[in-house]
Amino acid sequence: MTSSTSDKAKLVQLIKDLAVVHGKVTLSSGLEADYYVDLRRATLHHEAAPLIGKMMIGMLEEAGINNFDAVGGLTMGADPVATAMLHQASTMGKNVDAFVVRKEAKAHGMGRQVEGPDVSGKSLIVIEDTSTTGGSPLTAAAALEKAGGKILAVATVVDRNTGARQAIEAKGYRYLSLISLEELGL
Repeated sequence: MTSSTSDKAKLVQLIKDLAVVHGKVTLSSGLEADYYVDLRRATLHHEAAPLIGKMMIGMLEEAGINNFDAVGGLTMGADPVATAMLHQASTMGKNVDAFVVRKEAKAHGMGRQVEGPDVSGKSLIVIEDTSTTGGSPLTAAAALEKAGGKILAVATVVDRNTGARQAIEAKGYRYLSLISLEELGL
């Protein structure tokens, strides 16, 4: 499946309309910006979410990553993206699970840091909606490797172009991003 130009244009417009907020904000990294891409406004939207799932899988396929077992990342930004991808993969006849990574293991219950199907020995894609420093995907990747998973790539929906790519690639991971700030007019 190849992502169509019209699907990408539609998704870019939806993100612009739903998720780009102008004004001073402090990002989770502590950095300040004149705008905020609140991607959950798109990843949890009835029209944008299926497009995100379709486009993210298409991006992976175009990058030659056709076989992977599961997708997910650090909760909360990664969760709806992984779920959209899981559902889209299912419509394509692919068996792709999703997982959720906590910042740290629970102190009760099963004491797990990675929730969902077992990731040990599985080929994984670490997902993030948008990343500033790369900290969230790197935290997720470390937990997944500790749980026995093999990271094939880190993939984000929107690249803020603020160092995440460099930080992720410096740790030896392949980095892919679907939409640039330039495409959003930022």
